[in-house]
Amino acid sequence: MASDVDIRQHISDLIASERALRERLARGEISQEDEHQQLRRVEVELDQLWDLLRQRDARREFGGNPDHASVRDASTVENYRG
Repeated sequence: MASDVDIRQHISDLIASERALRERLARGEISQEDEHQQLRRVEVELDQLWDLLRQRDARREFGGNPDHASVRDASTVENYRG
């Protein structure tokens, strides 16, 4: 299982990818459709990672093992109405 530090680094990397995609679009290197598709994938993965960190924090707070948290599928994370 990845550590919180590893998860946060992956989040930082994905945020950098978002910025790079927007810059590539601005330079005309990719189409708006390609940018949107790639951004959507990045955004879903970001949501999954933030959800994983929240799960890990909750497990810690209530005496559980944070390593038992797992990445939830995209449809669960994207359709959550908490």
